[in-house]
Amino acid sequence: MAINYTWKITALKKSNSGDLENVIIGTRWECIGTDSDGATGTFVGATPFSVNSVNPESFVDYSSLTEDTVLGWIKNHVSGSGPTNYWPHISERIQKAIEASKGVVQDVNEIDLPWSPVSGSNSGSIVP
Repeated sequence: MAINYTWKITALKKSNSGDLENVIIGTRWECIGTDSDGATGTFVGATPFSVNSVNPESFVDYSSLTEDTVLGWIKNHVSGSGPTNYWPHISERIQKAIEASKGVVQDVNEIDLPWSPVSGSNSGSIVP
């Protein structure tokens, strides 16, 4: 089943470095997957960036940044060809969240187990 992914930035962290002001050094983001049935799963992530790796020649002023630009940096970091690629983990977690949303999962505490004589959910009679 195909999943469509939607990304959004939820927070940025910025710092100054030498002559550059408001350099993005961290991001918080969400990737939301939606399957063809409309079920969704969300992965929440954080991606750091080194202030030392900023190229002054290609630096984009903070006021000129767009969400698409920053998402491009994040996507390149988490799903690019480098060693920081953890896209398989992200997509797996989203898939599991989608699957879980399709079924009702309910944790049952020890006191509510069907064989517990003090079960709060036991609707039948207790036979000694």
